[in-house]
Amino acid sequence: MEHHDRIDLTRALAVGSLTGLILLGLAWELWLAPLRPGGSWLALKVLPLLLPLSGLLRHRMYTYRWVSLLVWIYFTEGVVRATSDRGFSAVLAAIEVVLCLLLFTACALHVRWRLRHARNASPHPSA
Repeated sequence: MEHHDRIDLTRALAVGSLTGLILLGLAWELWLAPLRPGGSWLALKVLPLLLPLSGLLRHRMYTYRWVSLLVWIYFTEGVVRATSDRGFSAVLAAIEVVLCLLLFTACALHVRWRLRHARNASPHPSA
């Protein structure tokens, strides 16, 4: 796989898993398994996830870096709820954990491969 293709793949995985976390959080707390019948204000937890979407789409390296840290908050929520909630909510929490791991991996690889490409593309001084 060519270097540019790997970067495009990690970008697509990052954007896809972030979008998945946003949609999952909304559906979970409003319709699928809310804490209260009729929906929960806990759906507002997706608001911080909306902030990095634009940066990921615009290839902003800084965004990939801080999203790889932000995602651990949602990972922790997923682990706690997967082990403490019952029924469908526990399944949704497990899906959240998987999406978080995908997002982290995609961001980490994206940053690594872009930095490697930049280092290899820079002109080396002749000896």
